[in-house]
Amino acid sequence: MTKRDKRVAVLSPIAWRTPPRQYGAWETVASNITEGLVARGWDVTLFASRDSVTRAHLHAVVDKGYEEDSAVDPKVAEYLHISEAFERAAEFDLIHSHYDFMALTYTRLVKTPVLTTIHGFSSAKIMPVYQKYRDGYFVSISDSDRAAGLNYLATVYNGIDLSLYPLQEASGDDLIFLGRIHPDKGVHLAIEVARLSGMRLIIAGIIQDQAYFREQVKPHLDDQNTLYIGPVGVPGKNELFARARALLHLNTIPERFGLVLVEANAAGVPVIARDLGSCREVIKDGQTGFLVDNVTEAVRALGRISEIDRRTCRSRVGQYFSIDTMVEGYERVYAMIFDLEAKRRP
Repeated sequence: MTKRDKRVAVLSPIAWRTPPRQYGAWETVASNITEGLVARGWDVTLFASRDSVTRAHLHAVVDKGYEEDSAVDPKVAEYLHISEAFERAAEFDLIHSHYDFMALTYTRLVKTPVLTTIHGFSSAKIMPVYQKYRDGYFVSISDSDRAAGLNYLATVYNGIDLSLYPLQEASGDDLIFLGRIHPDKGVHLAIEVARLSGMRLIIAGIIQDQAYFREQVKPHLDDQNTLYIGPVGVPGKNELFARARALLHLNTIPERFGLVLVEANAAGVPVIARDLGSCREVIKDGQTGFLVDNVTEAVRALGRISEIDRRTCRSRVGQYFSIDTMVEGYERVYAMIFDLEAKRRP
């Protein structure tokens, strides 16, 4: 049995294009897995929006991501998209879903095994679905982001394309924040760290909580010491990395994985992150950044940022968080599933 003997469907989210133009972490990971599998000889069909870019077979029923087309009803798009994949399930040996709890409700209606990568639990309200389908096949993206009782086969860390993020050998002068403008991501804490340290802060990302932005971010924007530049794609991220002394990631809830931490480290930028959730797995304290508990510790860590070797940051990403490392992890999981399914057949 070779890899080409197996046909894999990758079910990507459709909030954004796969890969996304700017924001879209789940679509980014689905794209990286798809392209990595194709490069290693797998027969892959990507279920994504029609404007997606891939070397795999692309199957689409929605023209654009619903976040990019206001004429599209998100729920209608989602159910047309998910049902299409499962109605074609017999064409595949495995469906690899990145569609959260919704796709789980289809899994017992098909004979094709389904692997679900859990990119995070958005709310306790969705857990009844996971509990109902707890005997399915699951992968976590960090050891810290797991729910009791689910049939986890492995933890596979998200991987990135290192070629997209060239090493920035020289430190810049600015602090940067990259991510959703939302209380969970602690933008207000980054602003406080910048104020106390006397450094400029550049904020980039989509505004996901307008009230939070209006009340806790916007009053501090002055276009000199604290700037908000909106969402950015890969070129915009690299411009920020070239100017960065450090990335601030002062999350207020346990981090599920933190793709931006890896992207920053790939460019050699040290990360100062709160020691919550997966940050301890992604950032090596004292080597690729610093783990802190509060604003005071973050300010103190900035005073030690010169201790971090930028090449070490990039080297660790290559070892643990590259596309090849991620795809190798999923290949092992796929083999487990194929073996388990073969034993179940009469």
